Amino acid sequence: MRNKVPEVTIYFWVIKVLATTVGETAADYLSTTLHLGLVATSFVMGAIFVIGLLVQLRTRAYVPAVYWAVVVFVSVVGTLVSDNLVDNLGIPLATTSIVFAVALAVVFGAWWLSERTLSVHTIVTTRRELFYWAAILFTFALGTSAGDLLSEATGLGYPLAVLAFASMIGLVALAYYGFKIDGVLAFWLAYILTRPLGASIGDLLSQATKDGGLGLGTTVTSAAFLVTIVGLVIYLTLTRRDVVEIRPAPG
Repeated sequence: MRNKVPEVTIYFWVIKVLATTVGETAADYLSTTLHLGLVATSFVMGAIFVIGLLVQLRTRAYVPAVYWAVVVFVSVVGTLVSDNLVDNLGIPLATTSIVFAVALAVVFGAWWLSERTLSVHTIVTTRRELFYWAAILFTFALGTSAGDLLSEATGLGYPLAVLAFASMIGLVALAYYGFKIDGVLAFWLAYILTRPLGASIGDLLSQATKDGGLGLGTTVTSAAFLVTIVGLVIYLTLTRRDVVEIRPAPG
């Protein structure tokens, strides 16, 4: 197989943050606005995610529409996993954050022992791709719990939360470009941090003004971000700007 994930470009990070925001607002829209509840929403989105993942696994190369659809689905599912544990089972955010961090560490450990790499540039076998999507799921769940924990513990409003998480990502970028830390480590740190960043952006836009948001609502916010994602995916499909063409060496 060719590499099953896109090249990490600015488009990658923009769509990732957009998908993360949709994960937050769409989960709220389905469970609260449509009154499905957390449990029913979790079953519905869990089934959709599994179907999307099976389609992704059957592809032989990176297909933007399929890949990013699965990212959106896993974003919603990761949010719902954290919310169910906290809201329905009453497990503290500190506990869920630790549990998801340990689960992610276990996935990374198994991935490394099996493949000797955690790089997203070499997702060329089904086993590596399964490790990759397991890691993605736990990064979303961890980002949800840890982000909510930090926001609640510090009492940050939505604008300050956006600024705080954006600053953390900026520090990771500085460490990578300025101090040359390992690229794989920098990638996964940034990937985890984009989850609470996107969630904070979603809350800022969708929540009522009396709660510190802009009052756009989950319907408008989710629709606007989904349309933007679709537009970017169409652009990448046509231009292949996030695909590295592999050319044979001269004979």
